[in-house]
Amino acid sequence: MRSRLGLILSVLGLFLSSWIIVPAPNFTLLPLAVGSPEISPILIIANLIALLLSFPTKKQRLISRFAIGCSLIGILISSLPLLQLPNTIQQADAQMQPLLSNLQIPADLQPKLRRHPFVLADLFTGLPKTKVRHYQQNFAAADGTPLDLEIYQPLTTGKHPAIVTIYGGAWRSGEPTQKATFNQYMAAQGYTVMAIDYRHAPRYRYPAQIQDVQAALNFILQQATNYEIDSSRIAIMGWSAGAHLALLAAYQPDNTPIRAVINYYGPTNLLQGYKEPPSPDPINTKAVLTAFLGGSPEEVETQYKLASPINYVKSNLPPTLLIYGDRDHLVKPIFGQQLYQRLQAKGNTAIWINIPWAEHSFDSVFPGISNQIALYYTERFLAWALRE
Repeated sequence: MRSRLGLILSVLGLFLSSWIIVPAPNFTLLPLAVGSPEISPILIIANLIALLLSFPTKKQRLISRFAIGCSLIGILISSLPLLQLPNTIQQADAQMQPLLSNLQIPADLQPKLRRHPFVLADLFTGLPKTKVRHYQQNFAAADGTPLDLEIYQPLTTGKHPAIVTIYGGAWRSGEPTQKATFNQYMAAQGYTVMAIDYRHAPRYRYPAQIQDVQAALNFILQQATNYEIDSSRIAIMGWSAGAHLALLAAYQPDNTPIRAVINYYGPTNLLQGYKEPPSPDPINTKAVLTAFLGGSPEEVETQYKLASPINYVKSNLPPTLLIYGDRDHLVKPIFGQQLYQRLQAKGNTAIWINIPWAEHSFDSVFPGISNQIALYYTERFLAWALRE
């Protein structure tokens, strides 16, 4: 009985651990490739338990040996993120050091920041939740379509720096409540967080989405006093398609002044992204871009160029934080790296943080390894960028 249980757990542990190195062939299996690296310390423990239960008995030596082999391989694979962790943190620290070397983080903010990039206990207990004020408001899109705005505020009243957040979803799905945990987390640190909405493709094609972002920014500025926002200290950030819109809003001329922009695994060069999709390609990149822009590059090449943030890079852009997973199979990290290099070449402040084991949407596991790292550096980047 114990050998059979050990065999089941060993095979299951190896199956889950394998997604740390095996890319998802389709969208249905993508959550396994996203989640397994983020809970890899838990998988190490599970594989160790399976190993202990797999020691051979006199009657079932062959089964036990197979189970032991599965457990050992599972332990090895699930250890990879932790083995890569020290070097990942070292490289991220080196990126952030020029910004933070002379930064004095306010005394009231210091206790709220994460003390370490990764805390093992937080993976098991979750990150602490603090009460904030939360309510919903409507604003109008360019064509008058009502859109939602989720507002998260600290419990303390008074003017606060603001973060405008934009959800992902391939420009075709999602809602402002999508990143509620993150928005609440940042509001608890003293920011007013405004999670905005936008119209979706294919019914609404580009530039409808960036027009909606601008409409939301204008509405927020008009209502800054009511929302207790210091309008001189506003950052914008997004995830995936939302990061793409955040970059456009921050980089395009004559737009609302923005102090900083944060890009979590967002597309930056849509023309090259169409021509060089990831492999495997679980989201069907070409179909997504065609629906968003109204055709292929052969049909609407100008749209691809106008919708690519990398084409708006010039000097004196807001500081940019770019965070990508090196195993991203929805948005290839090389495009984020190209944007980082072009920003630096033009003399802009840009921070590149690469997480070797992470897939697209790694922060879906909020206390996972990758998101703990992302939060640690996002907190400090915002403290620097939105300082008084």
